[in-house]
Amino acid sequence: MTDDFAPDGQLAKAIPGFKPREPQRQMAVAVTQAIEKGQPLVVEAGTGTGKTYAYLAPALRAKKKVIISTGSKALQDQLYSRDLPTVSKALKYTGNVALLKGRSNYLCLERLEQQALAGGDLPVQILSDVILLRSWSNQTVDGDISTCVSVAEDSQAWPLVTSTNDNCLGSDCPMYKDCFVVKARKKAMDADVVVVNHHLFLADMVVKESGFGELIPEADVMIFDEAHQLPDIASQYFGQSLSSRQLLDLAKDITIAYRTELKDTQQLQKCADRLAQSAQDFRLQLGEPGYRGNLRELLANPQIQRAFLLLDDTLELCYDVAKLSLGRSALLDAAFERATLYRTRLKRLKEINQPGYSYWYECTSRHFTLALTPLSVADKFKELMAQKPGSWIFTSATLSVNDDLHHFTSRLGIEQAESLLLPSPFDYSRQALLCVPRNLPQTNQPGSARQLAAMLRPIIEANNGRCFMLCTSHAMMRDLAEQFRATMTLP
Repeated sequence: MTDDFAPDGQLAKAIPGFKPREPQRQMAVAVTQAIEKGQPLVVEAGTGTGKTYAYLAPALRAKKKVIISTGSKALQDQLYSRDLPTVSKALKYTGNVALLKGRSNYLCLERLEQQALAGGDLPVQILSDVILLRSWSNQTVDGDISTCVSVAEDSQAWPLVTSTNDNCLGSDCPMYKDCFVVKARKKAMDADVVVVNHHLFLADMVVKESGFGELIPEADVMIFDEAHQLPDIASQYFGQSLSSRQLLDLAKDITIAYRTELKDTQQLQKCADRLAQSAQDFRLQLGEPGYRGNLRELLANPQIQRAFLLLDDTLELCYDVAKLSLGRSALLDAAFERATLYRTRLKRLKEINQPGYSYWYECTSRHFTLALTPLSVADKFKELMAQKPGSWIFTSATLSVNDDLHHFTSRLGIEQAESLLLPSPFDYSRQALLCVPRNLPQTNQPGSARQLAAMLRPIIEANNGRCFMLCTSHAMMRDLAEQFRATMTLP
């Protein structure tokens, strides 16, 4: 395997511009040994080391079932579409590779059909998008919503025509045989290498514990890139939360079930309306948007206590009304299960005296989230690893504190893992420049893109282009691009 990274190795022969790097070779050796021994490994490799190739080459050479998890869907797509094909071609790898995303990233044919049937009650723009999506559903091969160009990515139609772990009907769905999620999982089951992201991996572990059909197949090797994100993401999934979005989605599904399948049960519409109203009323009690606070302190407020009780009463009403029509509608049966689940979560969130958890809430202009997260996920993560024996490999450019990996390993309970720290080949003092601009407006203020472009223009021109801009929102990306096109001649 180490020959792959030699000056005349397979990677150098097949990849134009490939340059051997000693830290990359060292990491590849460590990954190879971890896979052979079935042991956990933690590697911090500085920027420019070439971490991706350093774990891909040994993983492909091992000829084992491999799960690769990345920090985001964007990195997931990059790994699947660019890095994996490049290394696979260089090594003449003939195994199958699959990309697997969470349920909400695939069009749900059943929910699309339900929205089409209830179309007369939808706002004009959402109805227009639903019509476009019905057309797209007959053209798409995999149902991946990121490939749909006819409907805007921020369209309000998407939550209505995609599913989540909460509202997926599973094998009871009338469209189960044609389900894009089922097809994606089947492809992943048959693949030798499956690319996922941390959110999906951890959510799937929680789903597996609940007994609901998990998506990610069993594997021999689990590799986590951008692993520094894992502890915080794990705390989200090992905790519990309830949001107004979930409550409003439940109300919508009850309404759809009433209007399409159970028109003789008017109480369904009444309880759905009450649930939506109580969720909105609870949000109003929380005050100004953009705030994140202590749930323990919040629940000490008598007004919040009353709103909390009303929310629970309304969920109980939905539970009681839906129970009367069980077996008549798969959609309503699923709504009944969700009402049961949400009541349990609400009860757990009210138990604020249990130690070992952080209780918090946050609100936006229209929505709220109530949550509890464990202060430590170490024990839970160790249990997860014990359930999936094999090689667990964690890598990132930022894992250590003062050249010590203990902070990271202790958070995940993997103190016994083999570890390796590799420096970056970059000479930052000579090859990098840090610029901290002053007096720029907030990014959400009018004219922010124009002023930022004006500040960046001299740097871009001095460098004769050759610049990569990474934005934190699509809006800023589009606005900056528009400014550069209007004021510069560089391509």
